[in-house]
Amino acid sequence: MKNLINKVFVITGAGNGVGRALTLELLQQGARVAALDISETFLKETERVAKPNQKNLKTYVLDITKDEEVFKIPDIIRKDFGQIDGLINNAGIIQPFVKVMQLHNKDIDRVIRVNFYGTLNMCRAFLPSLVSRPEANLVNISSMGGFTPVPGQAVYGASKAAVKLLTEALYAELKGTPVSVTVVFPGAIGTNITKNSGVDMNMSKADAEKMAKFQKTLSPEKAAKMIINLGIKQNRYRLLVGNDASMLDKISRLFPKFATNMIAKAMKNLLK
Repeated sequence: MKNLINKVFVITGAGNGVGRALTLELLQQGARVAALDISETFLKETERVAKPNQKNLKTYVLDITKDEEVFKIPDIIRKDFGQIDGLINNAGIIQPFVKVMQLHNKDIDRVIRVNFYGTLNMCRAFLPSLVSRPEANLVNISSMGGFTPVPGQAVYGASKAAVKLLTEALYAELKGTPVSVTVVFPGAIGTNITKNSGVDMNMSKADAEKMAKFQKTLSPEKAAKMIINLGIKQNRYRLLVGNDASMLDKISRLFPKFATNMIAKAMKNLLK
């Protein structure tokens, strides 16, 4: 989809981080945006910083784990905008930074509900609208944790691996339709995902410095530009965002055990 002017995009997790950056960049490029988030406060801030393009933005408070609400929202957005040309499933949370044997059922369920079922049901709810358009885009945000195992984030990684495979299957299922499908693998992005996920890293200053050295973060704005300009406008099948994601993708494909051990060594202090 090379021309984004007056196209209508739906974005989950649009209240902050990459979701907000995607919203602002799409508005800047002439698109109209239906911004979804669980937090009304965050959405109001997205509205505030969207000036002077605020007229092309409408916000909706939505908990994507509530199936009934998810399946109602497409009709509401169509009434407000008249059409839906794109869906970006960006909302996601991490798990508490502990080993699987220490995870509580409620934490496991929450991560799977948000990251996988939320994405799955958003796809199911919006695909009828997308396939009816002359051209449309479906973008699902996975993670480099979806192809490289991270100790202490096993369930998060599993949920993002599920998003990866779901998206690849949707690409195959939607061949011959107007819908282009893209799966995105961001590396470390400078967002508040830890805080927004309700996770306390309980990390020492020394460990935080080691983590920062290992994970050089990309800004949400740069990530958003890549997702829009490469993923959406070029209809990429697969998009790696950040040098760390690109590097780990190559290493994981060629030397999967080495990649696993490398990540485990880098993260071991966080699991003490």
